[in-house]
Amino acid sequence: MSETPQSLDDIRTDIDRRLVRGARKWRDAMHDAVVATTDADARVMILRAYDTATRTLRFHTDIRSPKAQVIGSGAPVGVLFYDKGAKIQIRCKGQGRIERDGGVADAAWESSTNFAKRCYLGEGPGAISDVATSGLPDWAEGLEPTPEQVAPGRENFAVLLVEARHFDWLYLAHTGHMRAQFEGGTARWATP
Repeated sequence: MSETPQSLDDIRTDIDRRLVRGARKWRDAMHDAVVATTDADARVMILRAYDTATRTLRFHTDIRSPKAQVIGSGAPVGVLFYDKGAKIQIRCKGQGRIERDGGVADAAWESSTNFAKRCYLGEGPGAISDVATSGLPDWAEGLEPTPEQVAPGRENFAVLLVEARHFDWLYLAHTGHMRAQFEGGTARWATP
C-alpha cells in the first residue's frame, strides 16, 4: 500500500477494488486465493469474479471434488488473499454454495477458455493413479480442444459462490501493523 489508510471507508473501498482487480487480472496478487472448508481442508483457487454489491466471490470447481460435497447447497467457507508486495492480507468468511446449473454456472462455463474447460473432461479430483498424471484424457494433453471436444466436461463443471459476510484486513508494516474488520454494516479497527 503506497500510503497509510486514513479511514475505515478507505479500507472498505480498497478491499472491493483489490478483489475486483484480482478477478480480472491473472497476474494480480489477489487472483489466487486460499479457500478453506469446514473439514479443515484448504486449497488454492482462482478468483473468477467479485460482486461488490453482494460481496460475493466466484470460483470454478469440479462437481466431483471433495469440497463440492462438503459445501453443497450451503456451508461456511473461509477465503484468504495475500498481496506480498503491498503487504496486505484480506481474510473473508461467509456462506458458500455450489451451483452446477442455472444462469451463473452457464455463463461461467461459456466465458471459460477451452483450455480451462478441458480440465473437467478427465478423472475427478483425487482419483488415484499408478503414474503421475494431469488427469486429462491423453488426446487433450498439450492442445486446445474444440468446443465440441470440451462439451462433455460441462456435466462436471460448477461454480463455488461465497457470500462474504466478514472481512478482516491486515496491513503489515515495520512501523506497526494495522487491522480493520467489516461485518454487515459494522466497521471497526482491531489490534493486529
